[in-house]
Amino acid sequence: MKKTLLGLSALLTIGTASAQGTITITGAGASFPYPLYSKMFAEYKGANVNYQSVGSGSGQKQILERTVDFAGSDNPMTDAQLKDAPGKLLHIPTAIGAVVPAFNLPGVTKLNFDGPTLANIYLGKIKTWGDPAIKKLNPGVTIPPLPITVARRSDGSGTTFVFSDYLSKVSSEWKSKVGAGNSLQWPVGTGAKGNDGVAGVVKSTPGAIGYVELVYAKQNKLNFGAVKNRAGKFIVADNGPASKAAEGVVIPADTRVSLTNSANADAYPIASFTYVIFYQDQKYGSRTEAQGKALKNLLTYMVTTGQQYNEGLDYAKLPAGVASKAKNIINSMNYGGKKL
Repeated sequence: MKKTLLGLSALLTIGTASAQGTITITGAGASFPYPLYSKMFAEYKGANVNYQSVGSGSGQKQILERTVDFAGSDNPMTDAQLKDAPGKLLHIPTAIGAVVPAFNLPGVTKLNFDGPTLANIYLGKIKTWGDPAIKKLNPGVTIPPLPITVARRSDGSGTTFVFSDYLSKVSSEWKSKVGAGNSLQWPVGTGAKGNDGVAGVVKSTPGAIGYVELVYAKQNKLNFGAVKNRAGKFIVADNGPASKAAEGVVIPADTRVSLTNSANADAYPIASFTYVIFYQDQKYGSRTEAQGKALKNLLTYMVTTGQQYNEGLDYAKLPAGVASKAKNIINSMNYGGKKL
């Protein structure tokens, strides 16, 4: 099957004939799972689904404002954000994805990185590819001494959160000076919108490095580095190593958890769940009970039948225990107190 990456700002509209008639479900947010959601929604037969890939930060804002039925986000909302919401918001993970350091170095296809080195590149402390820290991780590799062009997100981004969450765990300097978040005060870098925007900067700029979700690196034919995990192994991102990041992690009932820098010896260290966020009580504004049921049916599909599309698009499936927790969360949805 040929994979097609749709543009970041594109609006995915899938129309189907169904028992739900003309019900349309709207969502917005993360670009991280956009290739997967494009496929899921194209195959879904229960309703029309519109999903706008505008970044996790925007998705969270829109679900708080109740202008969409669901938000896509690569990081869970904080307790403070949830407290400010006009109703109880729920999270369910739909996949596990990997964030990779993609690079453009003429003549170089494979590189090793570790957390401190990536942090120092993004702190602006490592400025050229010929830096001793990079050479030490890559013995025998002839690396051109080009200046490093740092590419990063300009929009509120769950991919940024995942990457910066990882850096905060492996670099005390990064944690104290920059920290983790959807939007950051970047020390250096060229900003671009969406995973596809960052991928575009890397692809067009010799000497560039940028963090992107795995599928965007593959579809743009970008080289990406192996990253040293907590066990000291250099791991190349793939479905298996990404899935390993969730093994041994205690998943809370609400599923909000970080998977970065996993202790699993075979895990890729910059991995994360990607989430859908929605209201438990679907009776608000002018919403009908049928709309609430349509959303519940879609979400159930995403964590069950829809999982068949994850691996073919370079995402890991939900572990069985996590999928079970997600179904329990979905089943708690109601319409004005009435179970959907």
